[in-house]
Amino acid sequence: MINSDTINKIMDTVRIEEVVGDFVSLKKRGSSLIGNCPFHNEKTPSFNVSVAKGIYKCFGCGKGGDAVHFIMDHEKYSYPEALKFLANKYNIEVEETVQSPQNIELQNARESLYIVSQYAAGFFAEQMWTNSEGRAIGLGYFKERGFREDIIKKFELGYSPDSWDALIVSAGAAGHKEEYLEQTGLAIKNDKGKLYDRFRGRVMFPIHNFTGRVIGFGGRTLKTDKNVPKYVNSPESDIYHKSNVLYGLFHAKKAIRETDNCYLVEGYADVLSMHQAGVENVVASSGTSLTTEQIRLIGRFSQNVTMLYDGDAAGIKASLRGLDMILEEGLNVKVVNFPDGHDPDSYMHLVGSGAFKAYIENNRKDFIVYKATTLLKDAGNDPIKRAGIIRDIVESIAKIPDDIKASVFIRECSRLLEVEERILLSELNKIRDAKLKKANPQNRQQQSSPQQSPYGDAPPENLFDDSPGAGMPVTESDPNADDVLQEQEIVRLLLAYGHELVSWDNIDNMFIGSFIIQNLSDVSFQHEICRKIIDSYREEIENGHLPVANQFIKGEDRQIADLAITLSTSPYALSENWYNKHQIYVRDETINLKATILGGIFHLKKRKVDRILLDLLQEIKHETDQVNQEILMQRYAYIKNVEKEISKFLGSVILK
Repeated sequence: MINSDTINKIMDTVRIEEVVGDFVSLKKRGSSLIGNCPFHNEKTPSFNVSVAKGIYKCFGCGKGGDAVHFIMDHEKYSYPEALKFLANKYNIEVEETVQSPQNIELQNARESLYIVSQYAAGFFAEQMWTNSEGRAIGLGYFKERGFREDIIKKFELGYSPDSWDALIVSAGAAGHKEEYLEQTGLAIKNDKGKLYDRFRGRVMFPIHNFTGRVIGFGGRTLKTDKNVPKYVNSPESDIYHKSNVLYGLFHAKKAIRETDNCYLVEGYADVLSMHQAGVENVVASSGTSLTTEQIRLIGRFSQNVTMLYDGDAAGIKASLRGLDMILEEGLNVKVVNFPDGHDPDSYMHLVGSGAFKAYIENNRKDFIVYKATTLLKDAGNDPIKRAGIIRDIVESIAKIPDDIKASVFIRECSRLLEVEERILLSELNKIRDAKLKKANPQNRQQQSSPQQSPYGDAPPENLFDDSPGAGMPVTESDPNADDVLQEQEIVRLLLAYGHELVSWDNIDNMFIGSFIIQNLSDVSFQHEICRKIIDSYREEIENGHLPVANQFIKGEDRQIADLAITLSTSPYALSENWYNKHQIYVRDETINLKATILGGIFHLKKRKVDRILLDLLQEIKHETDQVNQEILMQRYAYIKNVEKEISKFLGSVILK
């Protein structure tokens, strides 16, 4: 296990905005940062990062936590694995206590796939730079393609020797198990159980994940044998899922954020050539046709995509398919087609970087213009074909989820194609109506993301519930719902103000946390997680320590952390316009903390007393023994007086 000193050093060093920023494009909004949630599909950003608190919270799906929890959720890591990931990011040496061999093997299994993949990348690079075969064939190929050495090294390009077991032998000598070579697809087992290298005799393109770790490979043969596939890619593994990966994204994400645009190309070489031309905001969907998951990856960093595809029939077909998919995900899309016979790689080497950049800038077309100019070429004056093309364009517009954006494109389509806007709007509505009728409720449920919030992208009316997981609705049929909400309010006040010193009436310099705990000694909490937090808080105070909110937010207990984050965050911020523009004063709870804290305590006590009174009424109603009934009635009268005193006190607090 990682020792506590190392954990504390990691927690003190990490910055939540830097960790999350590696995976999500964040923009400033008020005192927080906001972006599209990486854990569920959304069109309107609801993912908030609080730099001051060091936490993130999505008000769409409810996910929340600190930097460690983010890495655990995003990378599917265990708690120790996430800590090691962050330690590596911030160059912190990890000191560990002794673990059992079983625990070490369990924790290291997935990590071993990363390690052996990185070893393979280093092996392929070394073979290309130092081995005569590699220099002649591998490096010779890349140099012939016009790639500079700095680009070759930047992307860790390499060469796999034309040998059945060169990698297997080298990896084995370095201590890597054959099972990991097989699991990553670097080696294949034949019918006789013999392992052999998958990528032998190929130039190698390592594929990196978000954080720069090697997760897979693409290998290109240099042989002319038509029976040998030109490209071979890594198979699916625990660390590599090709539909969720974009080649070059690790090297491009910073530039995509800065330019607020992502160039989308088809091949590895296209990415390399554009980097060589100084255009770094580029990714490729290599190894697979463009997928919805890949588009959503781009959407984390920019809402703007420019497709750079070949000018041949296949390139045009791919661009038409891709732009509809991009529109459906709510992103803005433009298209650039290169002259027939050219792709971004070949065209850059033909005209040079300056002319290449100018061509992209001058030839990018909005999807409507692109579709119209591309498809109308073959229609000529045939009215039937023209009508079909117009409908095709309207179908693309119908995929746009934003109604305002769709209406703007309808107007542009009307102007460009000289068709009345009302006719296009009518057709748009027909297409959307047909789509709604086709998608019955059962189909819609099946098609929705399993992580999608039942509230959509907006926060639910009630974020606080009576179950261990926060953010689910509390039903009116639950008789204890109000008690639970009041318990959560107490925990919220404890986390927000527990560390503040106050002097109220006969109280002199007392922490609010101690005051709340002291005044709740006679209250039993129903909500399991609230009870855990209160008990833990009380235990810390009894041991002479005053807990802080981060102890609960950043602790290993995920249920406690989730509730603590939910109670410590809000999707809303009070606007200054209430006073500045409307001269309306909205009371801030911090102005009179005494009223806020006492109100919270006594509202909870009143809820508990009201519950006792209701239970007593039921007992009195069903009690048949007169003596017992009188005892119950005396108890009821006493507790009723307590309830009146609490109500009287609450009335005075509210009036202050």
